[in-house]
Amino acid sequence: MTSYTTNGSSKPAGELSFENTEVAFRHASNSDLKRAYWLFRIININFLVRIGPPITNFAINIGLPIKGIIKATIFKHFCGGETIEECTGTIKNLDSGGVGTILDYSVEGEDEEHIFDNTRDEIIRTINRATGDKAIPITVFKVTGVGRFGLLEKLDEGVMLTVDEHAEWEKVQQRVLDICQKAYNEGVPVMIDAEESWIQDTIDKLALGMMRRFNREKIIIYNTYQLYRHDKLASLKADHTLAVAEGFILGAKIVRGAYMEKERKRAEERGYQSPIQPDKAATDKDYDAAVDYAVQHVDTLAIVAGTHNEASCRLLADLLDQYKIDHRHPNVYFSQLLGMSDNLSFNLANAGYNVAKYVPYGPIKAVLPYLFRRAQENTAIAGQMSRELSLIVKEKKRRKL
Repeated sequence: MTSYTTNGSSKPAGELSFENTEVAFRHASNSDLKRAYWLFRIININFLVRIGPPITNFAINIGLPIKGIIKATIFKHFCGGETIEECTGTIKNLDSGGVGTILDYSVEGEDEEHIFDNTRDEIIRTINRATGDKAIPITVFKVTGVGRFGLLEKLDEGVMLTVDEHAEWEKVQQRVLDICQKAYNEGVPVMIDAEESWIQDTIDKLALGMMRRFNREKIIIYNTYQLYRHDKLASLKADHTLAVAEGFILGAKIVRGAYMEKERKRAEERGYQSPIQPDKAATDKDYDAAVDYAVQHVDTLAIVAGTHNEASCRLLADLLDQYKIDHRHPNVYFSQLLGMSDNLSFNLANAGYNVAKYVPYGPIKAVLPYLFRRAQENTAIAGQMSRELSLIVKEKKRRKL
């Protein structure tokens, strides 16, 4: 492994603090803090989060004028806007704190060919927007945004496709190729998000194929590894071994995961072994091992560490110092979601690390499933929400003083 001299302008990991709320919320106005405070208070009330989605969907479907309320509250906090242009303020705000933007077109659950074409075109527009702009260092898409879930499911199961389905699959592959080719042409890295385990093998094969084609000189394509799956640390190492043998750089976004309850329920209903780790400790162990492995192979394995876990962020920072790797090495990024864990994102950026936040955008009705997931995930992580609230309260008190 090549050694890199640590950037002299960066703070040693030992000096890194996630308690500095002045840095964490420097980008937030007093009204922003007030909105975040009440939003997280409401999210902490599990009953409201449970009844919110059906009531909201019903209200929108019968034409009640609640979109304005949604846009001014939960949408404003967790999303950049309804269009790329509306995200401009968020992009500039994050960039003022040294944090990059990952434009994430968060329309999901569609199954019509013309919508898949429109989504491909929109992802290409995010790449165009990112071209030449250091404030948008990475882009992202989901394969289910450009292809039908049921088709991917049949491919994973090894079921023979019909003639029409073969033609449909060719279109899906072409859309993925169009996006990745554009990313390569413009020199803008693009991540392929992970999805449910019963379509993931097909996505993995697609992603590796794109890496073989476009990751020869530098990192362009990333696949995503969900370490709450007990087989994904082994997958990461196997894919890296393959990449080294075939002469391309492996791109790995490393996350804990986003479909745990759905995965366990399906495995129980269908009588197969759950792909999910037995407990959180096992997930944490594999996540940290994946980060350590990636840093040790940083020349041939590029990592985006997607995590809201303070210990994991500190571990990656410590490892960069341990292996004498520049904090600004282009193959190492930290990443969090817009509206969450600003104490991690902005303090890491302030200490000289590469950081980028996911900035979801899209029409309000189409983005609602994403917003409901954020709220439901947050109630499932009571400690995280208490942490968010305590930091907001701390900053409000600091500003009063």
